[in-house]
Parts: sequence; structure tokens; C-alpha cells
Amino acid sequence: MKQVFIKISPSDNVAVALETVSQGTQVEIEGETYCLKADIPFGHKLALKEIKKGENIVKYGASIGHAIDTIQKGDWVHSHNAATNLEGLLEYTYKPGEKRKGIQEKRNTFWGYRRSDGRVGTRNEIWIIPTVSCVNTTVRKIAEAAGCLAEGNCEGIFAFPHNAGCSQLGDDFDTTQRILSSIVKHPNAGGVLLVSLGCENNDLEHFIPALGHYDKNRIRTMVAQDVNGNEVEEGVKIVRELVQILKNDQREEVPVSELTIGYKCGGSDAFSGITANPLCGRITDRITAMEGTAVLTEVPEMFGAESTLMNRADSAETFQKIVSLINNFKQYYMDYEQPIYENPSPGNKRGGITTLEEKSLGCVQKGGQAVVTDTLDYGQTAVKKGLNLMTGPGNDNVSITNLLASGAQLILFTTGRGNPLATAVPTIKISSNDELYQRKESWIDFNAGIILDGTSFEEAATELWEKVLDVASGQQKTKNEVNGYREIMIFKNGVLL
Repeated sequence: MKQVFIKISPSDNVAVALETVSQGTQVEIEGETYCLKADIPFGHKLALKEIKKGENIVKYGASIGHAIDTIQKGDWVHSHNAATNLEGLLEYTYKPGEKRKGIQEKRNTFWGYRRSDGRVGTRNEIWIIPTVSCVNTTVRKIAEAAGCLAEGNCEGIFAFPHNAGCSQLGDDFDTTQRILSSIVKHPNAGGVLLVSLGCENNDLEHFIPALGHYDKNRIRTMVAQDVNGNEVEEGVKIVRELVQILKNDQREEVPVSELTIGYKCGGSDAFSGITANPLCGRITDRITAMEGTAVLTEVPEMFGAESTLMNRADSAETFQKIVSLINNFKQYYMDYEQPIYENPSPGNKRGGITTLEEKSLGCVQKGGQAVVTDTLDYGQTAVKKGLNLMTGPGNDNVSITNLLASGAQLILFTTGRGNPLATAVPTIKISSNDELYQRKESWIDFNAGIILDGTSFEEAATELWEKVLDVASGQQKTKNEVNGYREIMIFKNGVLL
């Protein structure tokens, strides 16, 4: 009998459909025959036993919620008969487990651009960054006019308009400055033109002190209001000077310990946590085993699975930092009188994800088994090797901007339903299933659906590892680079003037 369901853990009381299966169909799962009592869509869950009202529903070997009515064996398990167990703030106890060592890959170097601060870029580009959204069109026009100037090892000229920089107060203003400062100093930017309007809160008088020490040869500034004549022409002139500096830069071989990988999932389905995210976890285990850095964000999508991360903390101090990260983000929702657990999204639910625990247990698998060494605030650059947890919402554009600001030189972005979004650094899109990979070839760089077709996790991880290092070395471009998907969005949490 053809396998049409997969049971993830031996203790699970549900299985996941590998295709849409009609009511009345008989299926065999681990030697037992089930007659379906309802249609079960692709990616959705089948009850493997009677689950009484109030009893936990178990997937990934952990509770993903409880039955709100008795669910019969062979029935469809989803939002109509299941609900989350999560509520309110929690207290946590540090219970460190055995620290597992990741795999040391034979290929342990890549080719990158060494910067004056010692960091390494995977690209050598010129970035045109506004201090304020008022000059978003200006930076776009400069990039369009200067795009043809890229030559030698200047690998491209790109503008990054955003949504902030003026009429902001307090924490929001500080967050904007930290994030923009980290992006301006990102090692993938061999040169930067920083464009100010001239009258904004975040004008150069206030931003340059926040930027701190910087290479004035490679980071140039322009105030649009102060330019006599056409500011676009003046911007192109500055970019031309930067091109001359960058075109002679050379890649050199460097150890993977110089690599920081950011992780994101967006447009998830039930297979994201079964194929794509665990596959990313294997990459996390590899990069951290070789003293590189991994950054995991989307704090709301850790709720319900946070203890698995807390107990992998390298110390009691790091454990407490993770507790603060989690509870502070819960408090953020409570301050606005919003439900903490208003997740998953409608698209997630259509893809088969029922509760936040289910989503979170799948999401955190991108962290593999790596030791958690630090937590990061908005705009804070990762400095500790190992797995870093970064504050921030699940919102895709805000998340990838946070990862960019953390210093990630590339991002692994998993998706089950599809999402073309990407940011300033190479973003490797990983589909959780074959159907998406075949349907959205222009979006997807790697198909984790091969795992459902019989490829082992280790084989797939080795193949993905090779792609990661090829992309980092400039030997491959990602679909977001080829198709021009490059965006940033800065988190806001306060009033506007």
C-alpha cells in the first residue's frame, strides 16, 4: 500500500498527509490500517487513535495543543477540533542537557572579501542607503542611474529605501539608528553612499555619532538639501568614485568560522517543520561545530518550544537572557492588550499548521542541536560564535532586516507555500515540498522535498552545505539576486510625531 501519511515521532498520535486523501480511503501507517472519516488535505493531520476532549495532541514527540472535542481515530485534526495549550507569562527552570557536537565537514573554507575591521563579506557591492524615507526615491534613482558603472570586482550597485528616520521618538529612534548603523557597516557592502534629506530627526548630525568609527574612504555621505543642482547627478558622481575603489578588491580563502548565517521561515506549511527546517538545523550544527555563527529570530514562533532552546544555553547567564527575550516579547503583546498566541497565520493554517506550538516546534528546528551562546537586540551585531537568538517579530520583512543587521552574510529562508521576499544579502530559498519547487522555480534555490522522496537528511544537508559555500564564495547567485528581490523594513513600536 502506497505511503500517503508520515508519522514523525514514535510517540505521536497524529500523522501528516503527503497528499490530499479522500474520506473513506483506507491507508496503512506503520502496519496499521485506517479508514479516513473525513477528507484530509495535503499537509494536514490524521488522528492515529481516539483523542479524548482535553487530551493532548502529540506531534514531533511533544504536545501541540489539546482536543476541544473528542476526536475519533481516522479523523481530520485541525482548528475545528484542536486548540493551543499556551497562555500568559511562564516561569522557567534551567535544565541543561548534554551538549551535542555538530558535524565537521571536509569543506571548511569559502572565498570572501576581507574588510578593514577584520570581518568578511560574501559580496562586494555598493549600497545606497537613506537616513530617512523622504529620500527613498532619490536613492532609487541614483542606483538606477549608476547601475551600469559596476565593473571589476564591484559586484553591483543597489538602493535600500525603508520606512523610518523621521518623526520618531525614544526607543524607535534608537532602534532605527542601530539597525541602519549595522547595515551601513555590513561586510557585504564594499562601499556605501549614505543619503540624508537634511532636516530629519536622523540627519547626519545625529546619525554619524551613532554610526561611530567608520571607513570614510568607503562610506560616503550626501545631504540632498545642501546639493547645488541635481542631487541624483551628485550621487552618481560619488558612486563612480566608490566603484574605482571596489573594482580592485579581491576574494581570498577564509575559514567558515568567518561566516554568519541567518535563518528565517515564511509562508510555512506543515512540511516546513518536517523537511526544510530540520535540514537547516543540520547546517546550523555544521557551521557552529566549525566555530561559525548562526542567528535565529522570530521570537513569537519560539513560544511553546522555547524550553528546548533555553536548556541548550551555554550558561545560566545565557539562559536568563533567553528567558528575558521570550517574556519581554510576550509583554510587548500584553502592553497592547493583544493575545500572545495569535498565530499561526491563515496561510499557515491552510498549509496544515493548527496551533502555535505546532508552528514553533517546527520553527525552532532551524536551530538544530547547537548550543545557544547569546541573545541579540535590534541592530546588535553577533559577536559570539555559536547559535544566537535575536529579538524581533515573525513578520518576514522585519525579520530579514534584523538578520541583515546582525551581520549575517547570507540567509537560509524556508517556505512551504512560497515567498519571493529577500533582503540585501544572498537569500537561499528552500522549499519544503516538491510541488512548490516545481511551481515556483524562479523563487526557490533548493528543494527539501527530496527528503520525502527518499533522500536522507545527511545527503540533503551535504548538498545544501555545498550550495551555501558556493553562494558565499560568489560562485552561485541566489534567485533573489538574479530577480532583484532586495528589501529592508525597520521595526517600529512607538508614536510618530
